[in-house]
Amino acid sequence: MLHMVTQVDLRRLRELRLFMFASFAMGMGYSIVESIFNNFLNERFFLTGFERSFLEFPREIPGCLVSFVSAALFFLCSRRLGALSMALGLIGTLLIGFASKTYHIMIGWLFIYSLGQHLFIPLSSTIGMELADEGRVARRLGELNAIRNMAAIVGSFFVFVGFRSLGFTFSHTFLAASFTFLLAALLMMSMRPDRTHHPRVHLKLHRQYRLYYLLSILYGSRKQIFLTFGPWVLVTVFSQPTQMIAKLLTIGGIIGILFQPFLGWFIDRAGERITLLLEALLLIFVCAAYGLAKAIFPEKVAFLVTCICFLLDQMLMSVNMARSTYMRKIAVDPSHVQPALTASVAIDHVFSITVALVGGIVWNLFGYEYVFLMGSVIAAANFLAAWRVRIPLKGEGGNDERRTRKVKEVW
Repeated sequence: MLHMVTQVDLRRLRELRLFMFASFAMGMGYSIVESIFNNFLNERFFLTGFERSFLEFPREIPGCLVSFVSAALFFLCSRRLGALSMALGLIGTLLIGFASKTYHIMIGWLFIYSLGQHLFIPLSSTIGMELADEGRVARRLGELNAIRNMAAIVGSFFVFVGFRSLGFTFSHTFLAASFTFLLAALLMMSMRPDRTHHPRVHLKLHRQYRLYYLLSILYGSRKQIFLTFGPWVLVTVFSQPTQMIAKLLTIGGIIGILFQPFLGWFIDRAGERITLLLEALLLIFVCAAYGLAKAIFPEKVAFLVTCICFLLDQMLMSVNMARSTYMRKIAVDPSHVQPALTASVAIDHVFSITVALVGGIVWNLFGYEYVFLMGSVIAAANFLAAWRVRIPLKGEGGNDERRTRKVKEVW
């Protein structure tokens, strides 16, 4: 028996190492692309605020389709689906960097890149929780997020040094990002295959998880405001170059190396409800300060406050791991976890696309300040939803983590 346990532990350790390296490569690739993308759009296509917000429609549509794509690819287990998502990131990155002759052509390549990105979102939590020890699930997710933060530091620092001292162009950086996605895909392919899920599981919503779906909708809506308009404020309102976005991402990554494991520990100790309540409360003030800083403070102080809020938002996005562990604890059956995480991505993207389009209209009509005040309202709604979170005791409808699980190894 001791020999069998040792073999299982060694196998899981190997899988964890492969996934950690894949997460690092993936995180570096996404960091490189995100560091340059807004400046790439601004310098190549000269977009207005509304045109930039409209771009979120094709960028986020894959998030709405992710449940259907996962169902269509039901014959691929989570590890193989992760490899495919990285391959899509590789293809999309190369096409954006080298085949975007017009804005409309670039939109098609962005769709491919985004599809890979959104396919991996639920997989990152699912695989991470599967590779965690009992009672340390959030800490494992925190450790993996910290690795991605380290990767973000390397990626954004690479962009910063490249543009400042090495004469990099956008083509150089897109090519570098494509190599990281290739490495991530190969590492995911090296992992042992796990079980697959019937396609019907991916397309079914459960009433028992409606609060989780609501939390995901509010998270996605608020997140979209910062993802779409946060960097755009720095680039257009404060006229910041590519190096500044990269510098902020680097600082955020450094902070995250320490913050992510602490956040995982805090979730395991304090619970999901307290964590989500604190997140929502802080975000009310972060969104308001981001929007009103320039109206209240002198230019230099306003820019500093905006950068601090940008970094705080980066940190608070990590609280999404609490939603994943909450779903794991309330799951009626363990096989519901990955499909529910995937479904939540699809649901929240329907709302996040709407928020991005409405935000663009609000920016044009009233100014960017009101976009972030809208974010504060969403954060307040998130606080009310988090107040209703309850974790069922084992045996009362939640997922009993002590139950035995039969794992079917498939391609």
